[in-house]
Amino acid sequence: MTKKTKEATTSAQRFGTSPVFLAAISTILGAILFLRFGYAVGNTGLLGAIILVLIGHAITIPTGLAIAEIATNLKVEGGGEYFIISRSFGATVGGAIGISLYLSQAISVAFYLIAFAEAFRPAFGWIEAQIGIVPDARMISIPAAILLAVVMVKKGANIGVLVLWFVVSILAVSLGMFFLGGPTENALQNVGLFNKVAGSDNLFYVFAIIFPAFTGMTAGVGLSGDLKNPRKSIPLGTVTATLTGMVVYILVIVKMAYSASPDELATDQFVMSRIAIWGPIIPIGLAAATISSAIGSILVAPRTLQALAHDKILPSSRLNFTLSKGVGDAHEPVNATILTSVIVLLFVGMGNVDFVAQIISMFFMITYGALCAISFLEHFAGNPSYRPTFRTKWYLSLIGAVASFIMMFQMNAFYATLAVISMGLIYIWLHKTRKDERDLTAVVKGGLLQMTRRLQILIQKKQAEVDMTNWRPSFIAVSKYSLTRLGPFDMLRWISHYYGFGSFIHFIKGPLNEKTNTEAKEILARLIEQAQNSDASMYVDTIISPSFKTAVAQMVQIPGIAGMENNSILFEFNQDNPEDLEDIIEGCHFAAVTGFNICIVRTSERHFGYKRNIHIWLTPGDLRNVNLMIILAYILIGHPEWREAEIKLFVTSLSERIREERERLKQLVSSGQILISPKNITILPLEQDRIFDDLLAEHSEAADLVITGFSLKKMKKDNGEFLKGFSEIKDILFVRAGQEILITQPGENGQEEPPEIEPEKPPASTKSTPKTDGKPDKTKDD
Repeated sequence: MTKKTKEATTSAQRFGTSPVFLAAISTILGAILFLRFGYAVGNTGLLGAIILVLIGHAITIPTGLAIAEIATNLKVEGGGEYFIISRSFGATVGGAIGISLYLSQAISVAFYLIAFAEAFRPAFGWIEAQIGIVPDARMISIPAAILLAVVMVKKGANIGVLVLWFVVSILAVSLGMFFLGGPTENALQNVGLFNKVAGSDNLFYVFAIIFPAFTGMTAGVGLSGDLKNPRKSIPLGTVTATLTGMVVYILVIVKMAYSASPDELATDQFVMSRIAIWGPIIPIGLAAATISSAIGSILVAPRTLQALAHDKILPSSRLNFTLSKGVGDAHEPVNATILTSVIVLLFVGMGNVDFVAQIISMFFMITYGALCAISFLEHFAGNPSYRPTFRTKWYLSLIGAVASFIMMFQMNAFYATLAVISMGLIYIWLHKTRKDERDLTAVVKGGLLQMTRRLQILIQKKQAEVDMTNWRPSFIAVSKYSLTRLGPFDMLRWISHYYGFGSFIHFIKGPLNEKTNTEAKEILARLIEQAQNSDASMYVDTIISPSFKTAVAQMVQIPGIAGMENNSILFEFNQDNPEDLEDIIEGCHFAAVTGFNICIVRTSERHFGYKRNIHIWLTPGDLRNVNLMIILAYILIGHPEWREAEIKLFVTSLSERIREERERLKQLVSSGQILISPKNITILPLEQDRIFDDLLAEHSEAADLVITGFSLKKMKKDNGEFLKGFSEIKDILFVRAGQEILITQPGENGQEEPPEIEPEKPPASTKSTPKTDGKPDKTKDD
């Protein structure tokens, strides 16, 4: 940096903490204090008015603390609150709030100038008597606006800060004379906490009128670009001004309650003049307070507009260029000041102080709510780059955010709705025009990730023995044909639609290097797009590993995405290309060791047909698999694409055991352990001269999906020939249960547990660790 540049920077950033405090306190102790606090005490009583002050500061104190926190984390530059919001939320959100903030700041200048003209109302009668013309407040406010604009364009922030010292001095004198004054002749002898006028206005209506008194605490933040050390000056000046204002407000309320009657307070807006030891000091103080507030706002508003233009938030590039320009070493926002002055004159010409006050209140409330929300989110996001030297409490920020939005609608639901809709439309426009910018997604993501992490840790700590009647699938699916064969992708998509959870993993064979890593990122992007296009409620990822079996060994050890352990795995091969079976058989070994349920989907060019028929086939050796097969079938028909499907159960049995099998199935159906209508259950004799393949071909050739069990031991012996069979059947899901899954508890529905007739012993429930609850002994195979 050159010497000249250093000198320019030092010159531009020349203020300490005092201008921040002065800008804030001169805006806090403004028009509402002098004109409407008497009305508040008269209509709500001493205690009610104090409650209103406390409610207002329940919003402003958390906001002040949030500003202090964020300011000590950022290198704060010009733009004040806009800079803090945009650098925390991103330009899209910051721009939406920043435009609303600028308008509220600019319009508030008009509000204060209109109130400034009210300070001369006691002299209107004398003027009319002297010149015979009824004065209009705009005869004062409009020339004052023009004069203020000229002074700010010519002198900038220097003259503004000098005036603030003078104005705050007058405020101090006027308040001092007020506190030294005595009671009026109608003051109550015994002041109660609840003394108020008859037919008083309700609490929220009064709050809506006096709320602009609480909006000045961030006025000094807009000077951030002119401060030597904003990270120190903004927190100290803002918090000090906020607390000072609260103390002064309460003291004024108490003084009013003991110095005038409720009727006087409610009807005479200049009642403070009757209390002060020298009455004229109150209109003088009012004029000083309002003009100081106007100065504070007109110091801030153009700088917010300049920062918005510098970030190219405004719709026109030429407008951005013009308004972002500054003059001199201090980079004074002359062009932004001129545009702000035009807006001020427009609203001053309206002359309706109530309308203007309600509008600016809404936008200030949105700004305060957003600032508190930022602080709240940052507390939970765990962002390593967020390291403020001053920290507030998360619950204070939450209280401030919630209170802001609640009070907006309590004050005026129509204006609150208008403010929210306006900001929403601005955000949508910025989001469309600045697609690459950080938006709400990035802000919320950090908080959600931390919340998910905490919930998963909590679930793990609280995890007890698994109730297998409440079992739900948590699947991992793996395929190296993810983008060309959609069968396994769709199967997992259907399973994880509502009742289950799923992680779809694309396998890339090879070492982890730059080439395979790049390939993985490209495929992951396509998988995410594929999941979005198909409305899949599952997690997608890639894995790079030297072989398929090492990939499976890694995957069965990873945690589930929903805070529960994965319990099932899905493999796939194509009917016409069974060359992957060798890898699948090896993968099944690792899955069985960890107690996983194993599913192998064999797909075809038919791709599950019309999704109208699901046939479940049970053999004498499928007792361990029956519940898993039935649950998976019902989960599938819970997906909209399978909603018209019908489930049929086919049970094969030796001829001599048909009657016994029928009775057993009857009991299982009546006890609720098989949730299929008896009319959809068919028992077929397994004759010695007929093979299982023929039965499937005869009854299920037209089925859209066939579900049947398989044995790992048999699959290893025949090297997967069983899976290659059933040539007439297109799409098959082979199922092997690794857990003892129950549909209902034995003996429910008034039935005793039926006797078990089991050619093959079902797996025993393991209860040694949470991960293996309900799983068979790992050392045994089918």
